Amino acid sequence: MPVRMGVVGAGALGFHHTRILRDVPGAQLAGFFEADPARAAKVASELGVRAFPSLEALLDAVDAVSIVVPTPSHYEAAAPALERGLHVLIEKPIAATIAEADALLAIAARTGAIVQTGHVERFNRAVRAALPYVEGPRFIESNRLAPFNPRGADVAVVLDLMIHDIDLVRTFVGGGVSSVSAVGVPVLTPFVDIASARISFDAGAVANITASRVSRDRMRKLRIFQHSGYLSLDLAAGTGEFYRLRRDVDFAALVRDAQGAQALESFVERIPVAAPEGEPLRLELESFVQAVAGDGPVAVTGADGREALAVAMTIVEDIERTLPRLSGRETAGRGA
Repeated sequence: MPVRMGVVGAGALGFHHTRILRDVPGAQLAGFFEADPARAAKVASELGVRAFPSLEALLDAVDAVSIVVPTPSHYEAAAPALERGLHVLIEKPIAATIAEADALLAIAARTGAIVQTGHVERFNRAVRAALPYVEGPRFIESNRLAPFNPRGADVAVVLDLMIHDIDLVRTFVGGGVSSVSAVGVPVLTPFVDIASARISFDAGAVANITASRVSRDRMRKLRIFQHSGYLSLDLAAGTGEFYRLRRDVDFAALVRDAQGAQALESFVERIPVAAPEGEPLRLELESFVQAVAGDGPVAVTGADGREALAVAMTIVEDIERTLPRLSGRETAGRGA
């Protein structure tokens, strides 16, 4: 039997969830619910998909839903579905607060529902290609820069953009986080628009993460340094390379005999890393449908989403603790 799917929220991203779910193998898209009647009519017409008149009506017709509403509404959209035992994919961050995330996971545990968190970068081609080469990372450097976009600007950039990389470094390193230090600045909004965080892990690894939504150009790059070499990933292009010491090189002799700077290629092997093509959001939705059908594991669990949120909230708190109160605009923004 196909999994009867629904989408809650048909904004910019919800539109694409709805579009893709029309032909995901093993899924039967029942339709979507969008609170804005004009937007609902537009999406229904463009995609040829049924717009349900209420959330309750949609939940009556499905086995699982994809929650694609603004973060402050994640709990109120997901909780009724989980109470019915319906499986949910919740866009990142999993909830607006740790308390709400814990409440959702508690409902899911009680009703037996699956919770998957929409950390779509897990399905990025470069990330999928890099994973087989990752072996005990010691240092990770991540930069995610983007021009300003009002969508997502109702929260700090840490919850809007940086949380992607928080989840990725947790995936690469594994284990718990031992400490966090961070700085950030509001530039265009009442919330922090550019932030830098240093995350230390129980395993001894350290990650430096920078995220900005006030940049002229886009950048999504990540480098992983480990004993066996280092990985350089371009998440925007979906490409990556693994650099390691050439096995046919006597490094001690190279150092002894060197007359000056050496070309990198003389002692380092460059290995392009590759994974099959695939639209990350489509792969994410396919993985969710497979998990609901019992044909695969939950790729990014609700617990994963909760832990990424916990680290993100710690970063936000550290920034707010040290951020100078320079204007009424900043103070008002945090009290909103």
